[in-house]
Amino acid sequence: MSERPLSEATYARTVLGSGPGLVLAHGAGSSVSNTYGPILEALATHHTVVAVDYPGSGETPRSTTPLDIDEMADQLVAAAVAEGLETFALHGYSLGGPIAIRAAARHPERVTALVLTATMAHPNNQQALTIRVWGKLAATGDRRLVSEFLFPHALSPQALEAMPAEQLEEVLTYAAADIADGTVEHAEFATRIDVRDDLAAIRVPTLVISTTVDHLVPPVLHRYLSENIPGAELAEIPTGHLPMVERPEEWQNLITDFLAQHHA
Repeated sequence: MSERPLSEATYARTVLGSGPGLVLAHGAGSSVSNTYGPILEALATHHTVVAVDYPGSGETPRSTTPLDIDEMADQLVAAAVAEGLETFALHGYSLGGPIAIRAAARHPERVTALVLTATMAHPNNQQALTIRVWGKLAATGDRRLVSEFLFPHALSPQALEAMPAEQLEEVLTYAAADIADGTVEHAEFATRIDVRDDLAAIRVPTLVISTTVDHLVPPVLHRYLSENIPGAELAEIPTGHLPMVERPEEWQNLITDFLAQHHA
């Protein structure tokens, strides 16, 4: 069905549920389970969910060459096809957003709907500077330091300040242990992402979910997507960059309600 040939699906993948296809693209420095864990079972209630771990995430080995967005987008599609999905909706979170956009642009015959959360077409200066520091910290191998740097950027001030000291310490420790081995490569990749030229070609129902207290991927970048993808809808959720931590049920409902509305 797709006009572009697909390479073999080589990334480790997660498959759950039944029903219409839903392919998930996770965030940088993370994995399928860490990005979508709190909502995976709910998403799989009405969908066949297929999700891949990027190089250096989950069970996928780190890449020895710079990450390539076309290859990563094609791996998303190849995984879905390998699991028997001819068509499917796509959801991209953070770094997964531009990967999902590129997949929709490269394989339009397969994509039925697009949902994008806390993401961008291209980093602005604020985000690029944050990512550079994050990548340099990750290169030191000090995962605890990376965790301490990211949390004030990733959580809303309200969520961060609501944590007692003991809980915050526990969360930082758990987060440090879950940082992906390939974070350095993910950060480098994120600084050169640019799918702005793909946006006008998107012709499927699209929802952009803006995390309105996001200091890691500023909301102005979310709005750019909704304003430049034809017919895109914008929904807002009052969280920092981590809706799966702050408001998982609300986030999941935004995704599944939109897909149900468009029969995806």
